Amino acid sequence: MYHSYLTILIPSIVTFVITVMASLFVNSYMKDAGVTAIDHNKGYKKTLATSGGVAIAFGITLGVLTYVFGASFPSPMSPLYSPASPLEYLFATVLSIILITLVGLLDDINVKKTLVKSTDMLDTRKGIKQWQKPILTFIGALPLMAINAGISTLRVPLIGAVNFGIFYPLVIIPLAIIFVANAFNLLGGFDGIASGTSTLASLALLIYSVFFGTYTGAMLSAILFAALVAFLIFNRYPATILPGDSFTYGVGTALVVTMIIGNMEAFGVIVFLPWIIEFVLHARRKFKVTDLGKRRSDGTFEAPYGKKIYSWTHIIMNIKRCKEWEVSLYMWFIEIGFIALAFALKFVALL
Repeated sequence: MYHSYLTILIPSIVTFVITVMASLFVNSYMKDAGVTAIDHNKGYKKTLATSGGVAIAFGITLGVLTYVFGASFPSPMSPLYSPASPLEYLFATVLSIILITLVGLLDDINVKKTLVKSTDMLDTRKGIKQWQKPILTFIGALPLMAINAGISTLRVPLIGAVNFGIFYPLVIIPLAIIFVANAFNLLGGFDGIASGTSTLASLALLIYSVFFGTYTGAMLSAILFAALVAFLIFNRYPATILPGDSFTYGVGTALVVTMIIGNMEAFGVIVFLPWIIEFVLHARRKFKVTDLGKRRSDGTFEAPYGKKIYSWTHIIMNIKRCKEWEVSLYMWFIEIGFIALAFALKFVALL
């Protein structure tokens, strides 16, 4: 019992502390480097440092390495702190997150001195081209493909258990990472909306792992949750740093990798349904969509396309006159609803 608690708690604490420190550094560094983006949601044009996902990747990496150190070096705490997760899985996880975070960083640092049009809005950040994103995010799948990660037998609704064999690591894993990383990148634009919903998703994976999943899944979920809570301190309304694509790509990858390593794909699909729906909504307009609204004089937002819905945020803004923090809060409640659905389906399956 102590073994399980300490080997999850200690790396998580390290992750939290490192992510806080890294967020402060990234905020200052990116401002000096000119890696910034315009916050369109305030009553004035505010420029903030972006690419906060670098801090997340750094925190997760140090957290996992803390775990690995405990497995590699004897210490007076060895009887109580003796990690047992396969190290190749942990290194593959970290490498996948770092690789895709770097792809997101490439997107974030493509900043212009003049305003350019991006997803129906003018901004200084141009980013990489839409068609390049799926190709580049494939890189993040390579470490998991190399170690044949996960279990190839999956439970498919209405069919039952299906063994996908070699197609699981070579086809299903890369497709899952490409889709999740890019779908997760679609829902954002408001302070705390991406960081808050992903924090809730990681907490759901942690709770599931503790009660139904694997020890490795619980450890990775805890580290991811600690990193996201630390970053949320800086990204909640009013944000002092923006997540950027390094965050959305990196955290999206971290979520799907944790699902794969922790053998909780079926549960994870339900938790991730808001982003799947967001992908479908964006696809209706060929992904040339902004989640942001038109700011009214009272600080509330009007849906940018009227009654036409291309995002969860458009639904929220059509239902109620919301301020920025309210849009994010309602999106958090939506994610909580899908998490509750995922657990309800799990309990029904156990009956």
